Amino acid sequence: MNHTEKTSHQKQWVWAGWLLFGLALIVTFALGLLASSILTRRREALPPQPVHPIARWESDSSKWAANFPREYDRYRQMMDDTTRTKYGGAFPRDYLEETPANVILFAGYAFAKEYRQARGHVCAVEDVTHTKRVNEKTPATCWTCKSSDVPRLLAQMSPADFYKQPFAAFKSEITHPIGCLDCHDPTDMRLVITRPALREALQRQGRDPDKLSHQEMRTMVCAQCHVEYYFKGEGKYLTFPWDKGTSLEQIEAYYEEANFSDWTHAISHAPMVKMQHPDFEIYSTGIHAYRNVSCADCHMPYMSEGGVKFTDHHVQSPLLNIANSCAVCHRWSEEEIRSRVESIQDKIHEVRGRVEQALVAAHFDVAAAMQAGATNEELQTARQLIRRAQLRWDFVAANNGMGFHSPAECLRILAAALDLAGQARSEASRILAKHGITDPINYPDVSTKEKAQAVEQLFVKGTPPNLLPPKVSGVRASAALTAGL
Repeated sequence: MNHTEKTSHQKQWVWAGWLLFGLALIVTFALGLLASSILTRRREALPPQPVHPIARWESDSSKWAANFPREYDRYRQMMDDTTRTKYGGAFPRDYLEETPANVILFAGYAFAKEYRQARGHVCAVEDVTHTKRVNEKTPATCWTCKSSDVPRLLAQMSPADFYKQPFAAFKSEITHPIGCLDCHDPTDMRLVITRPALREALQRQGRDPDKLSHQEMRTMVCAQCHVEYYFKGEGKYLTFPWDKGTSLEQIEAYYEEANFSDWTHAISHAPMVKMQHPDFEIYSTGIHAYRNVSCADCHMPYMSEGGVKFTDHHVQSPLLNIANSCAVCHRWSEEEIRSRVESIQDKIHEVRGRVEQALVAAHFDVAAAMQAGATNEELQTARQLIRRAQLRWDFVAANNGMGFHSPAECLRILAAALDLAGQARSEASRILAKHGITDPINYPDVSTKEKAQAVEQLFVKGTPPNLLPPKVSGVRASAALTAGL
């Protein structure tokens, strides 16, 4: 090897050395990032430890702020009740004003009087005490999901004793809205289930509520309240109808077996079930649940402040915080994400509207058949079809997110509702024809909240408008009205 070749060979070794050194630095840096990520994830899985002791039943969330100032500052942001998205937000949207069909669908029930979008958690006590749906007959069960004072009261007395009290009995004791104690153990900040109804429902399913993973708990603390439920028996015992499962059909089968109804419809006299807000049940059928994305991942995402990473306790629509919520997984622009979400919601809203119109007509069709002299026995099938159709509509309509939590499932349920409503109308038409009514009936004008409530009140008071076509004689119409009532 000559001098030139030797020099070239030495340079190659020098470059190789520097290359190896560079690669070693990159590998070391990557391993450091990996270790940091692992440690960070481990820290996230462990609840933060309070420095200042918190009383066992401390329901005032401001007393937790000394330990968790960032979380409390974000929690207080829910006092803003002006935020809104196309189909959600925190402002008190008037559902009856926006969709007058609701008045007719809930005729004879409290939701026909007032039905507003819930504001933020911090407004829960104020909202429930001021709604027109609360009266002297309202049970204390209605307090269950509205206040962090409830866990203390449930500990002082049995759930059964709490539920059977009148709502007004606890107005002086329940003053703090939904807060820290509803989801956290004050001694170590673990996520905990504080409402007996969820624990009992899980146990009846054969699941141990104390052996859920941390990620499952980030959904289950929400499922304490964002579910379908009913008040069971004379004691108004809060119960989740999950014994057969959490799907729409399984919940319906549960109610049918229990022969349960919330009220008798004032127009059609059908036995009805009011769905509450089955957010967990719908979410469980969607892609996010399939991918093990929790409620908190979207509605309470992680955020950073001054190098500190913590959970955002401003519970709100992800569309109001796209960067921290949706964009963590979906690498599109905020505008594209919002557009895609709203396009899905628009489709759900369109089909939901069609079901509403079909159901409103079905209720009036059955009422017209009553006025024509149809008996309860004749109308039993039509009323049952209406019950089943409206239960499906409400399972979607009462759900937050305008169906986005599980679009395919919501469209499937609405399609079934539309079919059942159509069957109810066909059955009512057959009965009307049997009683000599073949011309279209007189559907009242319910195009606004005020008009719909005026019509609803006529039925509630027992003085309904004549729905029969003009050619029916005044004598026959009068007799039919009397017979129908």
